[in-house]
Amino acid sequence: PFADYGLTRPVGIRGLLPVEVPRATGRDRLRALRAARTLLTEQSSAHDVVLLHDPELLLATAGADVSRTVWDVHEDTAAAVAVRPWLPNTLRKPAAWALRRLERWAESRMPLLLADHEYSARFRGAHPVVPNTTRVLEQPVPAATPGPDGTQRAVYLGSVTMERGAVEMTELGARLRDITAGRVQVHVVGPAHGQAEEVLARAHREGTVRWHGFVPSDQALPMLDGALAGLSLLHDEANFRPSMPTKVIEYLAHGIPAVSTPLPVPRALLEEHRAGVVVPFGDVERVLAQLLAWDADPATARETGQRGHRVAAAEYDWAHVAPRFVAALDEVAAGARPV
Repeated sequence: PFADYGLTRPVGIRGLLPVEVPRATGRDRLRALRAARTLLTEQSSAHDVVLLHDPELLLATAGADVSRTVWDVHEDTAAAVAVRPWLPNTLRKPAAWALRRLERWAESRMPLLLADHEYSARFRGAHPVVPNTTRVLEQPVPAATPGPDGTQRAVYLGSVTMERGAVEMTELGARLRDITAGRVQVHVVGPAHGQAEEVLARAHREGTVRWHGFVPSDQALPMLDGALAGLSLLHDEANFRPSMPTKVIEYLAHGIPAVSTPLPVPRALLEEHRAGVVVPFGDVERVLAQLLAWDADPATARETGQRGHRVAAAEYDWAHVAPRFVAALDEVAAGARPV
């Protein structure tokens, strides 16, 4: 949805033809769903593979030929209902039940790819797993490298909701501004949803957080370079528990320490490799203390970032995972389910 994000549709990129679609926002989703349905009906037969990420788009495939359609499962769809701010509380349990049925229906009709091994338990059959990864920089800018204005940055990258730590990040930004006179700042890069949008907008107006809004990936990832730390202050929600937040891998890939709440998967990674710190849910003071410690001792921040970069390069580099992804889609294109 380039236009709905205020972006110009890119042209002239070899091998890539971007197509404009409407953006689904809040409860205004039917227009986008109808447009997706029309797009699939008119164009899917001309393509070898149709890859769907958003589970809502499964509805657009009803009654359509899905012999070349793949659902790339990137979240626990039913558990995610609990953190959808646009869905009334009374509808969340029925919606979760319906989504579990939708998952079973999709599995019976099309090949699946799973972004996490933990997702396998939700499905009856075996499906290939292609973990969330990123491109790992060969020589990242050292962590805790001050910007041209002399400031240090703690950066959050990704969509923002209340459950993803909107309040904690604004409180952290205010505390850092007061203690460091604005020399250590919180930067939030990504769109906000629901109540989090007003929380961030107010903090940005007050100067406690630098909120950049939606930024295309090729511009957003370089904003991690040289940061003091990357923030992942997600709450203890069922949707988050089985997964590795992609942002944590992106922080490590850019050589900066990660600060994460104790969700099981990122906790195991950060503690095993000493690639960051794990803080209690909602504990802004603990995050504040760690950022101030790294600001006072940037060498330790850099060493932590370097350890994370090594594990990212060894285990989470897209260059290593891409062949598995391509092979799975090749099998679909050839008319066979990936195995």
